[in-house]
Amino acid sequence: MTQQVQADPLASVARLPGVDEAVERARTAVDRLRGHKVLRSRSSQVTAESALRGTRASAALAGADWPLEELRRRTDLGEEEGAALVRGALRISGELSELLPILRQAPAQALTRMHLLAAAGAEDPGRIGRPRLPGETVEPEPAMPVPPVDAQQSAARLSALTGVLAAPSKAPALVVAAIAHAELLATAPFGWGDGLVARAVFRLLLVDRGLDPNSLAAPEVGFVELGVDAYREALAAYAGGTAAGIAAWIAHCGQALVAGAQDSLAVCEALVRG
Repeated sequence: MTQQVQADPLASVARLPGVDEAVERARTAVDRLRGHKVLRSRSSQVTAESALRGTRASAALAGADWPLEELRRRTDLGEEEGAALVRGALRISGELSELLPILRQAPAQALTRMHLLAAAGAEDPGRIGRPRLPGETVEPEPAMPVPPVDAQQSAARLSALTGVLAAPSKAPALVVAAIAHAELLATAPFGWGDGLVARAVFRLLLVDRGLDPNSLAAPEVGFVELGVDAYREALAAYAGGTAAGIAAWIAHCGQALVAGAQDSLAVCEALVRG
């Protein structure tokens, strides 16, 4: 008898030990943020600040740790070290609202567009927006596996991921976002800027799946606060493929989201104080 293909694999992931608790902690933190009184009149301002803080943090995780105020004041980032990563993170962040409907309808197309935004001007044009081929190099982030997953396996897992994202799932938003984040980070399907794409997808799926519809929290800030070493260890646990390792990664993502929601709560409080 032919083995039946599981229709909702992420729902099974959501039932792993410890995942329910991580999901609930993250939901509570985001709900607390969404209930802040300042959002009744200044929600868009908090979203914009979250986006900028998240952009800076995502670039920092990729190896370009620029001060937040540097991003606020500069219009020309120049060609100094890390500028290409910062530019890529800013370009993706600036188009997240336009990318949301594409991600819902055609996840592969959304990922292609994200990589075009991330890598424009930093990579050979012929490599941008497509999976890397055997023999093509990978520019890994500090948290990524070394050596990288081979190109054929990476492309196969990218195709599987886009299929999962295109299908309906009863899994909580955190689970869907965390798995997409891990797959893009662990397999480096494009070879440059994969972490920027992975963290943008994580944020966007929290919006798409209804956990943080106004993109108020800054989970990227949370990952920075938890530290690159913890990020690397959690990703390595996921890459090990065990149930415990996958659950540990989701818990780490939940912790980052809690910290990112708390960061945005501090922004709200600062707006109240004027």
